[in-house]
Amino acid sequence: MTDIKTGTAEVPGATLHYETRGDGPVLLLIPGGSGDAGIFDVLADDLADQYTVVSYDPRCFSRSSADSAPTGQQVEVHSADARRILDLVARPDEPIFVLGTSSGAIAALELLAHFPNPPELVVAHEPPSVELLPDAAEHRAFFREVRETYLRDGVAAAMAVMAAGTSGGDAPEPAEIPRTEAMDRMVANMPIFLEHVLTQFTGYVPDLDALRSRSDRLVLAAGRDSAGQLLRRPAEHIAQHTGAGFAEFPGGHVGATERPLEFAATVRRVLDEHRAGNSRT
Repeated sequence: MTDIKTGTAEVPGATLHYETRGDGPVLLLIPGGSGDAGIFDVLADDLADQYTVVSYDPRCFSRSSADSAPTGQQVEVHSADARRILDLVARPDEPIFVLGTSSGAIAALELLAHFPNPPELVVAHEPPSVELLPDAAEHRAFFREVRETYLRDGVAAAMAVMAAGTSGGDAPEPAEIPRTEAMDRMVANMPIFLEHVLTQFTGYVPDLDALRSRSDRLVLAAGRDSAGQLLRRPAEHIAQHTGAGFAEFPGGHVGATERPLEFAATVRRVLDEHRAGNSRT
């Protein structure tokens, strides 16, 4: 495993745990769902030969803390947290790259849309931005049902409802994900995610006009195994309505943990293609 350096970032209302490894331009990884920095361990190790790979635990999760209860998590706050970490680790003379997955991809889109000095490239993998879809009301009700199921019946019941509603009914069997400390932390974070993050993030509407103005800095991504599933549709919609790039990745919605080395290879290819294109202009 590549040597990992840990640090903490003081942000309004929270203290964030972050990790860095490798050398080169900064590549910030923003986890989604109830994940933390640890879900990217294999992927980050693989990319550390070319990038300074930075990952972190979102506020209220795992080794990060918050000064108050986790009620009412906001995309704008999580995006500002990511920006603060970038300000701490990035060198002013080098480009910054960002990969966000799932709800982390929504934070990455907000970062690209509204912050000055945006990243050189944001790769947003399956952001669950269902409010952009023509049948948004149906999906809003679905995610509300997942949250209410958690509050009434617990995590397992809520995740069963979520899996049934997002798989499309014909998804391939997911790759087995090894049980690790990061997976244990992810399970422990699940109540906060289901009650305080899920509906807030899926209810957020990305600024398509702002993203269109920076579309040369954006690639939407979706898993090969996500074809026909709900969580692929927003990525396709955003790409179509902003002119941003689109890339297909191995695995499904959680391809970064299902197939981390294949996923890392695709991240590397997407970033290399972008950098090569910029070098010619």
